[in-house]
Amino acid sequence: MKNSRLTSLVRKEFIQIIRDPRTLVLVLVIPIMQLFLLGYAATNDVRNVSMAVFDQDRGPAARELLDSYRAADYFHLAFDVDSEKELGNLIDSGEARVGLVIPPDYTNQLKGGGSAEVLFILDGSDPTVASTALSAAQLIGQEHATKVLEERLVRSAKSGALSPPVEVRSQVWYNPDMISSYYMIPGVIAMILFTLTSILTATSIVRERERGTIEQLIVTPIRSWELILGKIIPYVLLAFLNMLEVLAIGHFWFGVPVRGNIFLILVLSGLFLLTSLGIGLLASTMASTQQEAMLVVWMLLLPSLFLSGFFFPLEAMPEVLQWISYLIPLRYYLIIIRSLMLKDVGAYALRTEIIALTIFGVALMTAASLRFRKRLD
Repeated sequence: MKNSRLTSLVRKEFIQIIRDPRTLVLVLVIPIMQLFLLGYAATNDVRNVSMAVFDQDRGPAARELLDSYRAADYFHLAFDVDSEKELGNLIDSGEARVGLVIPPDYTNQLKGGGSAEVLFILDGSDPTVASTALSAAQLIGQEHATKVLEERLVRSAKSGALSPPVEVRSQVWYNPDMISSYYMIPGVIAMILFTLTSILTATSIVRERERGTIEQLIVTPIRSWELILGKIIPYVLLAFLNMLEVLAIGHFWFGVPVRGNIFLILVLSGLFLLTSLGIGLLASTMASTQQEAMLVVWMLLLPSLFLSGFFFPLEAMPEVLQWISYLIPLRYYLIIIRSLMLKDVGAYALRTEIIALTIFGVALMTAASLRFRKRLD
């Protein structure tokens, strides 16, 4: 008899689960998503770091050096620039993570049996990428220097002083000591803005629906857009308060520099909030309970955490995931907040990210608002 009651209770619970297919799908999909994201994105094995080359020599020795860097899969020679200013602009904007400067007399110095220096510039705002790139650049430089030295000995058929003919001199910009907190604290600001507004916006609206109080609001003279704004404005203000709090603690306690314009940081953070608010509103229209709203938001938060460059460098991910990351709004804001805090760049250097966030924000807010008003009707 007891077993029969237990079986009936278990059967009843399975029927309730089956009757809520959205929650069932989310519960089954999230573990699979975690498996693939952790399996492919959770890696610090950095490859194909974008490099800008300022070759002032253009001689055969310079080409051999570039071939050595090209042969290793650590670097991708993406830009060939004509000035140090152009190279600096590429690193400022994040399009290039490292730069190589070859002096104009590089080939002549090596031909004359002397030694030559090349300058390797790294973007230190991401210590993980910078440390890997620095180690790889020095190793490649040493291997190339050994090769040149062996060729000299073969030609001269005698031994001599084994001083390295090529020396790679490194220079780390923005974060010379490669302190990890300089990289993580701006990321924490981004995650606060993203998670706080999206989760709280979604759950607060669904909570009104669960309690039946949203119907009371609908029958009042208040308009739908006023209802939407009234629900999201408190969380926007709370998100900005938390952002300033983390910014102050990060600067005064952890010593993270704030080199950019504070007003520009706030304006672009507000632009990013359009996307997180849109996600929260969209989740509230898809969910009937707070639990469902949380699951829907987490379905979007998980890929954002792993594919935006918050934890792991994008350069370490497979190419397919790197392409998917362009659909993650958090990716663009992380570039913005880290560049503004560490590099002191202007809006022009971040124009690509600003345009992308504007498109995401307007599209998500429009779709969420239309769907939300339709549900109110």
